[in-house]
Amino acid sequence: MAERKAFLLRLDPELHARLERWAADELRSLNAQIEYLLRRALAEAGRERRRERPNERGPE
Repeated sequence: MAERKAFLLRLDPELHARLERWAADELRSLNAQIEYLLRRALAEAGRERRRERPNERGPE
């Protein structure tokens, strides 16, 4: 598994409670739910990291 970067995130208590409920509904941890939402937002904004495929590499 890739190394994770830890950081403090301050949230409004109501937002935190809503995210916890949503995560529970999706059978995810709160951390996994936040990461899922951030990745989805990046994709929707066209800012996701493009994964390099072995056959897409340039000459070595």
